[in-house]
Amino acid sequence: MTDGTFAVEPIGRVESSLVDLTEAPRQGDEGTPESWLVFVPEVAEGLRGLRPGMDVLVLTWLDRARRDVLVVHPRGDTARPATGVFGTRSPSRPNPIGLHRVTIVAIEGTRVRVRDLEALDGTPIVDVKPVLGAISER
Repeated sequence: MTDGTFAVEPIGRVESSLVDLTEAPRQGDEGTPESWLVFVPEVAEGLRGLRPGMDVLVLTWLDRARRDVLVVHPRGDTARPATGVFGTRSPSRPNPIGLHRVTIVAIEGTRVRVRDLEALDGTPIVDVKPVLGAISER
């Protein structure tokens, strides 16, 4: 039996013009610039099958988020009732895993250009998964 600890290693980093948390859009569909997912060479084979136009889920480690927050006002709006972070998309949470639905624009080797990613420049990438369509398309 293990002690409950585990390690997650980044498989790449985000390259984006978004560098300031206070100026970044809260969600990817709120006016984000195109950005790059830059993968480490060791995972290059894992990119097989990705193609421009494909929607994927990118999981990131929100390395600049607070980990001691359990209750927030959604979107920072104090007029809204305080809500537990598990009922929100707040980046501040015990395990700050980011979940981003993006569209692939281009692929150049281990660099994947995407749109609708609100992650800051340098954010570690943890995983990428395809958005699943109907059962008949899987």
